[in-house]
Amino acid sequence: MSTVEKPRSKRLSKAERRAETTEQILDAAEYLFSRHGLYGVTLKDVAKRVGVHHTLLNYYFDDKQKLFDAVFARRAAVTSERRMKVLNDYDKATGGKPTVEGALHAFLDTDLDLYIEGGEGWKNYAALSAQVANTPEWGAKMMDQHFDPVVLRLIGLLKRALPDSAEEDIFWGYHFVTGALMLTLARTGRIDKLSGGLCQSGDYAAVKQRMARFMAAGFHAICAERRSERSG
Repeated sequence: MSTVEKPRSKRLSKAERRAETTEQILDAAEYLFSRHGLYGVTLKDVAKRVGVHHTLLNYYFDDKQKLFDAVFARRAAVTSERRMKVLNDYDKATGGKPTVEGALHAFLDTDLDLYIEGGEGWKNYAALSAQVANTPEWGAKMMDQHFDPVVLRLIGLLKRALPDSAEEDIFWGYHFVTGALMLTLARTGRIDKLSGGLCQSGDYAAVKQRMARFMAAGFHAICAERRSERSG
């Protein structure tokens, strides 16, 4: 009588176990930071959510700040690289003649797709990004560090799309764009209440359908008005 051998489960190497545990810690910390902020979370809170003793976290991260930085950097690298590629591809596809709406679609839609397709982890990161962007003491420095190259790439495209516009209007326009994006990513629920449920703050697909076109109209309106003032 023959016996059938059960396949043996692959034993993870030490490096693989460490990588797996690191991801679990980052996921747990991301969830907690997105809801309570940097100062509202302790390493013990993270350890409890992971289901390990808090001393284990010190083996992976020296302190809470380094954990927070790692949480933020993990997905920041993904979204920055992805948007930079799409902006470069868009620039090439248009033969170096971008439009305002096209550049904004490349920048905004690429980011929103991550939150639409990426599951709850990406939505947690979205809320965390909104917090960081609105923390003057240290948040601006983090945003500069991780996002300046891709933002300046977008601004370069916008300048070419609006060659007769004042440079400050381009920067103000971006300021308004990123403000609307951060409010969207925060998912505060305010639009849900104001609209009586007609709109949902987590409906990133609805935002994607509207935001680039809406913001492009704003760029054109402001820049046209300023050109008129200068020529008048």
